[in-house]
Amino acid sequence: MTYLPAPRRRTLLRAGVLAAATFCAGTALAQATYPSRPITMLLPLAAGSAGDVALRVVAQKMSENMKQSIVIENLPGVSGLLGTERVVRAAPDGYLIGGIGDSVLNFAANLAPKMNFDPIHDLDPIALVATIPWTIAVNPGFGTKTLGEFIAKAKAAPHKIDYASTGSGSASHIGMEMLAARTGIALTHIPYKGATPGVTDVVGGQVPAVFSAVSVVLPHVKSGKLLALGIPADQRSALLPETPTFAEAGVPNFSFVTWVSLFAPKGTPKAIVDKLNAETVKAVADPAVREKLLSLGLEPQTSTPEQLGQMVRSGHARVAKIVQDANIKID
Repeated sequence: MTYLPAPRRRTLLRAGVLAAATFCAGTALAQATYPSRPITMLLPLAAGSAGDVALRVVAQKMSENMKQSIVIENLPGVSGLLGTERVVRAAPDGYLIGGIGDSVLNFAANLAPKMNFDPIHDLDPIALVATIPWTIAVNPGFGTKTLGEFIAKAKAAPHKIDYASTGSGSASHIGMEMLAARTGIALTHIPYKGATPGVTDVVGGQVPAVFSAVSVVLPHVKSGKLLALGIPADQRSALLPETPTFAEAGVPNFSFVTWVSLFAPKGTPKAIVDKLNAETVKAVADPAVREKLLSLGLEPQTSTPEQLGQMVRSGHARVAKIVQDANIKID
């Protein structure tokens, strides 16, 4: 071991302390002036989808309020995992953030044969932006006017009632399997490639039922071509105020709501995460933003970073159980 003279040790110690202080001061200054350059918001979504449009609306208002550009970049692929991994690998400085939904972190992450990141621990939650209400809708000719009647009919004919979904492992598939597990019924799954063809066949009577985002079936419910039996949430949807909640319809303690949120790479300074959270909450509270989100079939709702983190954890665990119990595989 080599020993340095005391004066030399003191000189090195002072230099180390000075360097650390300079680094901390520089970091604090960077956080205090954030954002000092444009922010990229990466969306692992197809351009033009409801989630994409919603996040663009919120990003525009955040940009106006912060007086700094927010550049939107779409990177869909591999059920959203490709773009999400890009966010995970980005520098944790607040200049690349992700607009990501539970369709990626809870659903795709539970069905992917291989994951290159941890969906629970490799991102820092920023804020919830909006929730997506769901419903179970049936063709009026099927003969069930309430959720209770649908469940009774399914119990009387195990595996004889078909339902449409947007694909194996999709939210509409897992949501209906959750209902089946909760109520003790057995249905037959008919996967489609997307929401529109499945709902079209339910409207046409080829398939009697679908578990769907309210926004997708709303025009058909309003026209009388579909009947919404219930909303799996604590409160009725503002989009379908006449439709009872599942609890009101006789199925208590059942909730199924999906969401879109903002996330940062793991290790982003708390001051920057808190700044982005405050700006998100402010933007979503804007009346024009709220009106636009509602028109897209989304319900404006925000959260703290901690609340969003809990939503990711609990949702991931719940979806994992359904995937395992129902032996759900990707097509």
